[in-house]
Amino acid sequence: MGGCAGSRRRFSDSEGEETVPEPRLPLLDHQGAHWKNAVGFWLLGLCNNFSYVVMLSAAHDILSHERTSGNQSHVDPGPTPIPHNSSSRFDCNSVSTAAVLLADILPTLIIKLLAPLGLHLLPYSPRVLVSGICAAGSFVLVAFSHSVGTSLCGVVFASISSGLGEVTFLSLTAFYPRAVISWWSSGTGGAGLLGALSYLGLTQAGLSPQQTLLSMLGIPALLLASYFLLLTSPEAQDPGGEEEAESAARQPLVGTEAPESKPGSSSSLSLRERWTVFKGLLWYIVPLVVVYFAEYFINQGLFELLFFRNTSLSHAQQYRWYQMLYQAGVFASRSSLRCCRIRFTWALALLQCLNLAFLLADVWFGFLPSIYLVFLIILYEGLLGGAAYVNTFHNIALETSDEHREFAMAATCISDTLGISLSGLLALPLHDFLCQLS
Repeated sequence: MGGCAGSRRRFSDSEGEETVPEPRLPLLDHQGAHWKNAVGFWLLGLCNNFSYVVMLSAAHDILSHERTSGNQSHVDPGPTPIPHNSSSRFDCNSVSTAAVLLADILPTLIIKLLAPLGLHLLPYSPRVLVSGICAAGSFVLVAFSHSVGTSLCGVVFASISSGLGEVTFLSLTAFYPRAVISWWSSGTGGAGLLGALSYLGLTQAGLSPQQTLLSMLGIPALLLASYFLLLTSPEAQDPGGEEEAESAARQPLVGTEAPESKPGSSSSLSLRERWTVFKGLLWYIVPLVVVYFAEYFINQGLFELLFFRNTSLSHAQQYRWYQMLYQAGVFASRSSLRCCRIRFTWALALLQCLNLAFLLADVWFGFLPSIYLVFLIILYEGLLGGAAYVNTFHNIALETSDEHREFAMAATCISDTLGISLSGLLALPLHDFLCQLS
């Protein structure tokens, strides 16, 4: 990590250790460090979520059972898909794509549930290494899989990588200026867009899903390079910056008369303090859970069922376009923090639930005449989801003290994962019920 000797000392032994602050850098060096950290966190967000997004984009292929002669991969279906359930107007796979969602999210949920209790005791570098190795393993395992079960094991590796990485890097933002949260969020949105677009584009260009997955093995290497080579050492600095005045005008999530501690002291928080902080976070956690429940119920419960026969796109291609447009909306809104900030994220939760109700009604009654109307709704769905994510973490960064921020970031990570897990559990029986309709 360029200039990271101090960082490695701080993160390798224990997060509670104090290090002697280095002298402030000259202005030009400080600006250079700012941009290195900004680009570093953007790339970390991109690489961390990339495998997770690709697995969801490949979900329809992973669950397809058609294979042409000579295929070496289970995820390489034939060029002319045959409906799995010709008696259903939905052209269903025998297993819902929500199965891939659950494999892609339940390990993340476990990691995020346990993270606030003791993950901070593990140094950052080993966590990043495990995350990168699991991401690479997921691409290889799914690419060479010959069964749905093995493919889902590969998806689990992607989930471990994404979940461990998100908790790690969001906690790491506590040691840098608050502005890096915006760059991280934009990077995660970029992962959605580039992951879905690259999978769509490469398969449309003629590559098999197996070849497409193997071509993405450079992403885990980029993640490791971004962390170890690009990020600078976190120095003693005022993390407020341009948000300081706004932050001062707000009520903190948790009131305290004690002087604020430096970031990195979350390991010294008692269980009672952690519970107090967590209760203060619920104002933001609950709406984020609702937003993610609604949007992933749409994505993995309804996308496969929003099938239009009056178009030149095959069922698999329609599914990939849905994923790509959703991720495009997420990327745009996660990158919009500098021009649009939303404090009351409950409004976003309500709008996303209306989206879910509308698309569920269309699946049932089939009243939308064109797939292009669905394209617009899905783009809007992504805009709402991305805005909820970036504004939630931005608001928490402004309203928590330095002492609590690392724990608050790690604890709030559970929101999106919990909502996604609940949506996957409910989408499975819905898929089976609707696919039995003639």
